[in-house]
Amino acid sequence: MKGFGSDKEAILDLITSRNNKQRIEISQAYKSLYGKGIGTDEKCLIEILASRTNQQIRNLVEAYRDAYERELEADVLGDTSGHFKKMLVVLLQGTREEDDVVSEDLVEQDAKDLLEAGDLKWGTDEAQFIYILGNRSKQHLRLVFDEYLKISGKPIEDSIRGELSGDIEKLMLAVVKCIRSTPEYFAERLYKAMKGLGTKDNTLIRIMVSRSEIDMLDIREVFRTKYEKSLHSMIKDDTSGEYKKALLKLCGGDDDAAGEFFPEAAQVAYRMWELSAVAKVELRGTVRPASDFNADGDGKVLRKAMKGLGTDEGAIIDVVTQRSNAQRQEILRTYKSHFGRDLMADLKSELSGSLAKLILGLMMTPAQFDAKQLKKAMEGIGTDENILIEILATRNNREIQAINEAYKAAYHKSLEDALSSDTSGHFKRILVSLALGNRDEGGEDLTRAHEDAKGGMIGASPRKGGVLHISDPVAFLFPPLSLSLCQVVAESLKLSDVSSGDSTSLETRFLSILCTRSYPHLRRVFQEFIKMTNHDVAHTIRKHMSGDVRDAFVAIVRSVKDKPAFFADKLYDSMKGIGTDERTLTRIMVSRSEIDLLNIRRVFKEMHEKSLHHMIDKDTSGDYCKALLAICGGDD
Repeated sequence: MKGFGSDKEAILDLITSRNNKQRIEISQAYKSLYGKGIGTDEKCLIEILASRTNQQIRNLVEAYRDAYERELEADVLGDTSGHFKKMLVVLLQGTREEDDVVSEDLVEQDAKDLLEAGDLKWGTDEAQFIYILGNRSKQHLRLVFDEYLKISGKPIEDSIRGELSGDIEKLMLAVVKCIRSTPEYFAERLYKAMKGLGTKDNTLIRIMVSRSEIDMLDIREVFRTKYEKSLHSMIKDDTSGEYKKALLKLCGGDDDAAGEFFPEAAQVAYRMWELSAVAKVELRGTVRPASDFNADGDGKVLRKAMKGLGTDEGAIIDVVTQRSNAQRQEILRTYKSHFGRDLMADLKSELSGSLAKLILGLMMTPAQFDAKQLKKAMEGIGTDENILIEILATRNNREIQAINEAYKAAYHKSLEDALSSDTSGHFKRILVSLALGNRDEGGEDLTRAHEDAKGGMIGASPRKGGVLHISDPVAFLFPPLSLSLCQVVAESLKLSDVSSGDSTSLETRFLSILCTRSYPHLRRVFQEFIKMTNHDVAHTIRKHMSGDVRDAFVAIVRSVKDKPAFFADKLYDSMKGIGTDERTLTRIMVSRSEIDLLNIRRVFKEMHEKSLHHMIDKDTSGDYCKALLAICGGDD
């Protein structure tokens, strides 16, 4: 391989005439001689050691010794480093506690110790995380995670992401996922192995082989509920030939077959919703107010950057991207009073292309920016329905009301009139309803809801799968001042009743609930919907609706469930494949920079196994790239 080209024949002759044990020795010798080697597949190490039982780990340590005449621990020590290495070694001992008797006092102490080792400490005490997560029993740790959520207000996963980074972060998250649900962990790994372009065959083969005799049915159930498609169908679409046939045999069946019903999968999904309903999500932006802010000084820097021949784009980017929106508005005012000039007009004349759109977008108020995006989506030939959906389905009442005012001020026409003249049918009704900005904002009163449920359920009778059917939903008691569980159940039934085949009626029912109820209320409705139908509500929408109506309802559901994940997906789609959708990229980076871009970054990395920073850096260029990375705020 040295020099120009490579002698492929010599490589093939050598590698194919050595057995696996000899090839491993060659790799190790090569690494010691030349410092190259094949490298370490950290994801494989994490997957196996985070998911195996004590006995399985002891068996694999012995098998490794027999096959390679080496100690697995010694190889791990030689090929990894830092806290990642320490946690792998702890897991390699295969000595996790297995006692099902749990001490409440120790649960509380461990939860407190984890909180003090992370969020309450300057820096992070990784050793405490390693000790507790690497040694305590699964049953104990599940209760610790519940207690941690109670005392900190957020899941342990959020603290791990905030306190750790790199391979140790990935390993700890894998351990937590396997503690919560090993089948769910593997369902996620299988999905990521096949989604997008190309297939990660090594991961696919490894999991299908290793879990086929252990928990493949459980993995299949979780996979179908979580991703709204069967594992069988995804393997069928993503592989080919005899390889596909073999994988489908290991899969063992298609969960999308008619009549299949998996109450266990519904319960997994329900528990996932319970967790999300309890968690307090702290929204965090990447752009914060500058501490040493001087509006007049910033104005002078910007004027100097644009005066004379040429433009100092770097100076403009440094000022605009490092100030909050309120500070930018102050810069606009002082610039005009100091120089007698319109800063927006000056920026527009000096900048061009995508950079100009990005900088000018940042200089507007959020409401002005959204109003302009909505106007552009409706002007000219055709309408960009995706933009209308994205903005109106994800903004809260206050933001919608501000957009209405900005739209009227800028274009001398109400947003409602513009939407009414540019869209039609149920899609128009959905958008106009969202544009009113009067969604309920009530929270939850679960104690009162329980009482409501006891006295309000009338005519309940069992049906297939143990799901209750309410014969007369109208007969529920609906107290006006609290979230009624009866109302939740009734609305879930209303959404799930698709037997009439009347699409107009179905869309009207969904509109009346999805466009007006509060987010906490809708989360509970979605929970009940899963229990009743064994499907996520988005699955029903996709199955029974089409076009813009379907897209709008799915966007609302996704926004209610996990808004950062919704935007992370849209950002990924704007950059994946050939070409970049700079309009979408700019719109989301500007609009979320001070709200939840840190949350979006975290979810982006988790969902797509690469950082948002890395993807922007790879997919854009020049000053536009520099400005986007400044807004992004860091590389995860």
